[in-house]
Amino acid sequence: MHYTGTIWRPPYEASSLLLEVTAGCTHHRCKFCTLYNDLPFPFRMSPLADIEADLEEARRRYRHFPNGRVKRVFLTGANPFVLKFDKLMEIARLVRKYFPEVESIGGFARVTDVMPKSEADLLALHEAGYDGLTIGMETADDEALAFMDKGYLAADILEQCGRLDRAGIHYHFFYLTGISGAGRGEEGARLTAAVCNSLHPGIVGANMLTVYPDSKLYEEIRRGNWREESETEKYREVRTLAAELTIPTVFAAMGASNAYQMWEELPEDREKLLSFLDGVIANVGEDELRRYRKSVHHL
Repeated sequence: MHYTGTIWRPPYEASSLLLEVTAGCTHHRCKFCTLYNDLPFPFRMSPLADIEADLEEARRRYRHFPNGRVKRVFLTGANPFVLKFDKLMEIARLVRKYFPEVESIGGFARVTDVMPKSEADLLALHEAGYDGLTIGMETADDEALAFMDKGYLAADILEQCGRLDRAGIHYHFFYLTGISGAGRGEEGARLTAAVCNSLHPGIVGANMLTVYPDSKLYEEIRRGNWREESETEKYREVRTLAAELTIPTVFAAMGASNAYQMWEELPEDREKLLSFLDGVIANVGEDELRRYRKSVHHL
């Protein structure tokens, strides 16, 4: 398989076939991100010949599994949905050629990846099997989005994800707890909940900001331009987000950045979730939470 560097996937894609179609990120400017720093280039598209060779190899390997079937393919790279419509359609054709039983094709996406695609493109991509995108929205706090150089604002999240809703393409959000900085976490959570409540994310997945020395954010902190939230403040932020969400969705915290794992359905499990978070805030000290943060050497 043509895998390049560290391969990242959401926890809920554990059973998906991971197919490399891109490596790296087209944006590659977010101040907090170090995920693709191990690559010698910011972004690369895979040749179709490599993609087909990987599908052929995967088909051979999966024949040895009990049922030999693949229900879902997850395209790797920071934002493979950035690829042009024609290439995404060709990838879908190749997937069906080798795995006709596949039910859906997902991958990471940036909000800006949706912008160039027409309504007809999105409908055709959905018809071809594209569904269940994971979008690192991070926050709907415009001040934080601008400071972190995300390349879009809350209005763009609303517009582009609304277009996905209308095309029938489901999506999940990654929320980055702590991105608004010290003293602003709960406000960032409220702003994010307000945007989510106007959309239809299947999962709102909270991840905890972990600042690494090779990030641009580390330098901003060193220069005194930004202050990190305390770990307890991050959990108050997570609680605010969970309390403010009014839509039916799954609230999750499953990645290694989270000291405590969560997967609860809203609104049914809201009180259970809030009670658990209240317990963390009241009973787990800042020192213990900070020790966990320092132990997360790599996401």
